[in-house]
Amino acid sequence: MSTNDDEREAGVHALPITVEYGGRELTITPTLVETDRGPILIDTGPRGSLDGLRTHLRSLGYELTDLWLVILTHHDGDHAGGLAELLERVDAAVATHREEAPYVSGEREPIKGDGDRYPPVHVDIELADGVRFPTLAGPMTVVATPGHAPGHVSLYLPDGKLLIAGDALVADGDAPLDGPKPRFTPEMDRALESVGTLAALAVDHTVCYHGGYVNHGPDLIRERYDQLRE
Repeated sequence: MSTNDDEREAGVHALPITVEYGGRELTITPTLVETDRGPILIDTGPRGSLDGLRTHLRSLGYELTDLWLVILTHHDGDHAGGLAELLERVDAAVATHREEAPYVSGEREPIKGDGDRYPPVHVDIELADGVRFPTLAGPMTVVATPGHAPGHVSLYLPDGKLLIAGDALVADGDAPLDGPKPRFTPEMDRALESVGTLAALAVDHTVCYHGGYVNHGPDLIRERYDQLRE
């Protein structure tokens, strides 16, 4: 695992970027996963994230044009809003869960939008739970974690016991790791079930989109799940 400064686990790199979003400064963490075909980007950030992504990729020896696939964990604007801008410069396929695809493509308005939606983008690949991608860090499995969004997914790399959580977990609060934020989670009961799904995985470290890299043992997610159910 790499955040550029941390010790690297071959093939996976957290890309922290600070952007303006919703009238405030926000730090987000897209993730780059290397494959034999080139890098996969997981979440793009909102509009205005492109320069930060380009800087990170160049530090790793890539250009934006090396991207061949973008996976969206879900359709929220802080995760998908910069996708159209990226695709103006990159010939990459777009993948997201089939429940998220209509929101990304413009068939439906974003659930948490304020009327100023990001430009719609065609979805090339509709994901389902259990889909696997070969990567340089071993197989990467799609884990359905609905609740924060109808088709929210996380990505799990069992060889490194690494979880890319999206917004199914966060690490930007008082606790080192927590469940999704209730005010931004329309279906909290389903979201808590998804935390339980993640608690059943062998996870030694996690990348949260909000909060970044968390280096804790597997008991922490189970502990938070038990606390959230109380």
